[in-house]
Amino acid sequence: MTVRRLSAGLVAAALFTPALAACAAGTTGTAGSTASPTVSASGTPSTPSASGAPVSGDAKQALLDSTKAISDGNFRFTLSGAGSTAEGQVHQPSQSAAMKFAIGGPSSDLAMKLDVIHAKPDSWVKLELTGPAADSLPAIKQLNLGKYQHLDQARIKGNKNLGFDFDKVDPAGSAVLTQGITEVRSTGTGTYAGTIDVTKAAEAGSLNAATIAALGTQAKTVPFTAKVDPQGRLSELVLQLPAAGQTAAQEIKMTYSDYGAATAAQKPPADQVVEAPAELYSLFN
Repeated sequence: MTVRRLSAGLVAAALFTPALAACAAGTTGTAGSTASPTVSASGTPSTPSASGAPVSGDAKQALLDSTKAISDGNFRFTLSGAGSTAEGQVHQPSQSAAMKFAIGGPSSDLAMKLDVIHAKPDSWVKLELTGPAADSLPAIKQLNLGKYQHLDQARIKGNKNLGFDFDKVDPAGSAVLTQGITEVRSTGTGTYAGTIDVTKAAEAGSLNAATIAALGTQAKTVPFTAKVDPQGRLSELVLQLPAAGQTAAQEIKMTYSDYGAATAAQKPPADQVVEAPAELYSLFN
């Protein structure tokens, strides 16, 4: 197996936020009680929910507004899906971001951990590949350096795995996802539930086109729950993807915190940096 073939089998299908939707195994769940009356995406109000919480025709607008603070680019986030996690911080004032990704676990044939730092105009990545497949590939050993590999910006331009667009600072694309809300109800103070048409959300980042296509007509009514903080800013969004083909039902969860209180990402020490070899770009392209 070559590095490029490895890329097709692991990275292209599973790296960065598409990983959270493309994994074959996942967790199942429901997005709140279906007993509560709903509010259409057009904002038509209905009666109070079974819990007694008010149901407002402004529920969708509240969620749309909740994503505005994300565009300021100063927050921490987490993403999780079946067997994959991501966490990090974005600090637009310093044009920097730091993110960590983990794909696969100890029992996986091949597992990956990434530590990515962006401090415009530079980017670095520290890569760890483990498992029987990684141990059997000589080309992998020179990538598991234990050091940060400095990236050539010209070679990662437009690469969602290694690059970062400071004009689109939300790794999960929650603003795009909430635009696709088709039904929503308030389930309590600062909590919501409903459905999202994810066919309109391929650009969000938390779902890839292949996953959306596999869902078929189910993609138009994906259950979700959401929470906002006391300031009305999105703090949690959870999608419950139904089973589709060979892919089990799974939950995709994204959280946001520390609005306005994130810090600049720290550049790696010079003695911990090497230039990225050609094999690294082959792996991620």
